[in-house]
Amino acid sequence: MRVLVYLLLLTLVGCSGTKAVAPVGAYRSQAQQQPPPSVYKVKAGDTLYSVSWRFGMDFKQVAKINGIRSPYTIYVGQNLRFKGSTQTASTSKPQVKASKKATPTKSSKAIAASKKTPAVSSNQRLTWQWPVNGQIISTYSKSVASRKGIDIAGKSGQKVAAAASGKVVYSGNGLPRYGNLVIIKHNDTYLSAYAHNKYLVVKEGQFVKAGQKIALLGRTGAQRDKLHFEIRRNGDPVDPMRFLPKR
Repeated sequence: MRVLVYLLLLTLVGCSGTKAVAPVGAYRSQAQQQPPPSVYKVKAGDTLYSVSWRFGMDFKQVAKINGIRSPYTIYVGQNLRFKGSTQTASTSKPQVKASKKATPTKSSKAIAASKKTPAVSSNQRLTWQWPVNGQIISTYSKSVASRKGIDIAGKSGQKVAAAASGKVVYSGNGLPRYGNLVIIKHNDTYLSAYAHNKYLVVKEGQFVKAGQKIALLGRTGAQRDKLHFEIRRNGDPVDPMRFLPKR
């Protein structure tokens, strides 16, 4: 009798263990993979770069499909397509041109761009540096959707610096799971992102130098104080450790 009771307990424990582990892993991997919709309606706070980043696409490709030219300005309520042809792009050009006339800061943007264009227009080799000092607690994985960059532990309020010179193309908290986020365009090929910040120091359109403070480290969108750092090449995530100096 005791043997039968013991075997029954082992069976129940084994079944409960299987149910507790398998579904959680499957759900998390699926939740991290968000394919681009056929059409996305631009919301307040969006930029072409943040929308492209959200769906894992190259901003240049999205701009071409929608007929958007530099400086890649988009507008609230505008429909962005992620698949299309030259005909699709040509139909959206008149809308973008008409809206540009109403942009109040066009002259100031043009002046800033003329002074700092070499920082983001050329594809010269970049010199990277660590965005924050701290222990690496999560590494990049090409096969795991939730690990598109690295996580670096730190203290709340710690300085977060630009890993290379460039232009701030997004500063906000509109991307799911990133919290307070900064995206920097370094040239036509490379973008970098700095997530979960406590406070954002820089604004969109601002040019920054390598090592310049862009945010204060925090835990927005995370369970602990850390910096999530990503580098993307033509829209694709790459291992930041390949670019950062050894330490």
